[in-house]
Amino acid sequence: MTTSRHSHLDETFSALADPTRRAILARLARGEAPVGELAKPFVISLPAISRHLRVLERARLIERRVDAQWRVCRLRPQRLRAAADWLDDYRRFWEDSLDRLAEVLEEPTSERTRK
Repeated sequence: MTTSRHSHLDETFSALADPTRRAILARLARGEAPVGELAKPFVISLPAISRHLRVLERARLIERRVDAQWRVCRLRPQRLRAAADWLDDYRRFWEDSLDRLAEVLEEPTSERTRK
């Protein structure tokens, strides 16, 4: 794995560490939305929402465009896919490890002591 891939994962997981940013991404998974709409469910200021959006944008998880007087955001799923793929490698490792452990534990005690 290259350093740049690690840095992309670092940015992604850092951005995902905040529950407000995860909620924004969940909303954008349903489709693009203007900043004002994204801010509605939160009891934080619009400048605070803008800071969260900048973090998501720097991590390349979203993109923003200007549409007349609106700033519209949309999800960029490529980085999320890369993070999911990275996690999936570890999920498979742990599933395989736990399956092997289950097989050992299901063997009769006499079988285990002979090995």
